[in-house]
Amino acid sequence: MEPPSGPASRRHVPWNRLLLAVSLLTFWTPPTTAQPTIETVPLLAAEGSDVLLLAHNVTKNPLGYAWYRGERVDNTQLIGSCRVATNLTTKGPAHSGSETLYPNGTLLIQSVTQEDTGSYTLLVTKDDLQTERQTGHLHVHPVLPTPVITSNNSNPREHKDTVVLTCGPETQNTSYMWWISNQSLPKSTRLELSEDKRTLKVVTVTRKEKGPYVCETRNPVSISHSDPFTLDVLYPVVRPSLQASNTTVPEHEGPVVLTCLTDETGVSIRWLFKGQSLLLAERMTLSSDSSTLTIDPVSREDAGGYQCEVSNRGNSSRSGPLRLRVTWRENARALRVGAITGIVIGVLLVLTLLAVLGCFIFLHRYSGIPRCCPHPQVDPSPRGRTPHPPISGLDLQDPPTSPRVFSLVLQFLPHQVLTCGSFLNTVLIYFVI
Repeated sequence: MEPPSGPASRRHVPWNRLLLAVSLLTFWTPPTTAQPTIETVPLLAAEGSDVLLLAHNVTKNPLGYAWYRGERVDNTQLIGSCRVATNLTTKGPAHSGSETLYPNGTLLIQSVTQEDTGSYTLLVTKDDLQTERQTGHLHVHPVLPTPVITSNNSNPREHKDTVVLTCGPETQNTSYMWWISNQSLPKSTRLELSEDKRTLKVVTVTRKEKGPYVCETRNPVSISHSDPFTLDVLYPVVRPSLQASNTTVPEHEGPVVLTCLTDETGVSIRWLFKGQSLLLAERMTLSSDSSTLTIDPVSREDAGGYQCEVSNRGNSSRSGPLRLRVTWRENARALRVGAITGIVIGVLLVLTLLAVLGCFIFLHRYSGIPRCCPHPQVDPSPRGRTPHPPISGLDLQDPPTSPRVFSLVLQFLPHQVLTCGSFLNTVLIYFVI
């Protein structure tokens, strides 16, 4: 059976002819009228700014314009209308007082708020009483306030506590970003961000993560940064040391500079005197960080033990005591008088010992009684003197160290002739006086 006969051109149309036909049809299609469009200027409207809704491709010589809130032509939502020929503008029920219509169809909204966000419809009446309309959209973005960082723990303990930092307030269409020490957050297993990045968790905080932290908020129309926030991490304080420019100072001289030495940062320094808080006198000054105490001039009331104490909110440590000695003239004069008195007493004792020793030597060398002194005689004078008993049978050959020798010497009075005894008697009387 043969295939049906017919022109081959009906069954197989070349592609090049089909494309040519489509092109010709497109060429001969009469152009359509451009539809009006609405442009928002600026495209990203910030709260408080002025916004223009510009009408483009509007028919020439229209009879008038009308703007409506929403996507429908509803007289209850009429903002206002304008007759081009007379330039007469009429306000509608939806007019808020901030809208202005222009003869070219443009709508101005001043000081927009987030309540102005929504759709706006333009209705154009042509000279043949036909109408055309177009809807535009306005989105007002809030100007972000300055964010504030809050913490769930104001005094975390190092290596023990976990801190949660929150960036607020929470706003829509806002992105969040964190900075630490003016750097973006480093990659760390102890730094955890929430899904919206508004919350930052610091696990087992250390001094390295104390900050300062800054939170950044951003939306299409504004960027804002928080004030720096620093964590007050509590940690054990190392004991300080105390250093003085001089530890022994004459009164009314100076200055004396006491310095509290510590490697700790972010600590407060307190001074103590004799275990109590130091009350600053007019002669005392502290440096701006309280690490240096200057006393000028020095008074005797300043003598005693000084200490410095460093502390943070949870820990404190004191230095060892440093004693300041203050000397004055009365003290030095008393010292000199005491020294002189001791020297005089020592000299007298030495002289006495030398006299006794000389007497012993004298008696030992001249053991005969005629050589030393005559026998004592009773004074026959009638003056009533008590006579000295005669000394008879005295054995002067006894050793000079015998107590009898001392008795003999002490019994002789100045009128007796005994050179050694007289000398010793004179020395003893002088010493007693």
